[in-house]
Amino acid sequence: MRVLVVEDDNDLNRQLVSALSDAGYAVDAAFDGEEGYFLGDTEPYDVVILDIGLPKMDGIRVLEQWRRSERNMPVIILTARDRWSDKVTGMDAGADDYVAKPFHMQELLARVRAQVRRASGHAKSDIECGPLRLDTKTARVTLDGQPIKLTSHEYRLLAYLMHHNERVVSRSELVEHLYEQDFDRDSNTIEVFIGRLRKKIPPDMIKTIRGLGYRLSVDES
Repeated sequence: MRVLVVEDDNDLNRQLVSALSDAGYAVDAAFDGEEGYFLGDTEPYDVVILDIGLPKMDGIRVLEQWRRSERNMPVIILTARDRWSDKVTGMDAGADDYVAKPFHMQELLARVRAQVRRASGHAKSDIECGPLRLDTKTARVTLDGQPIKLTSHEYRLLAYLMHHNERVVSRSELVEHLYEQDFDRDSNTIEVFIGRLRKKIPPDMIKTIRGLGYRLSVDES
């Protein structure tokens, strides 16, 4: 899962990137509204954390332009403003949730998890696919109740497939959602990680759909 953080406070931006990275997300960061708008308009994100009070272009304007361009990723706005009208303005501009500063990092992470789940059609914090279970709160995957040891990239790949289980996911989509913007992306590495995952879970659960991509499924087809 890939997250964009748009926050001009250097310390808070760094804290957010660190916490999200530790939670298993691929994270890009922007420090002003123009840079944030560009990234959100040109890169695919599973969720965006957007500060309202940004230099160069304020967060409300950024969000409004995204929505006019039909960029539909979930957006959580950050605001230091206490007035309820500012929160209403953000929600009416197209925000999916808001967090008022100061906030507890665990609360923000919980809201990120909720938005990612809802966007992929899951209501519960635990996502199950046959014998596999993903606990989104702890970023742990178990097989028949036993924890599976995964590298960070293996986890990102399997978590994305589990969020979108029973759907064919193309290799290019996986590349776009698993790696940060400045990562040296190579779609061939997806096949390597798929091969590693098939050694750790029932191999027939990840099906190769020739010419289209991969599908995580428990059926026999």
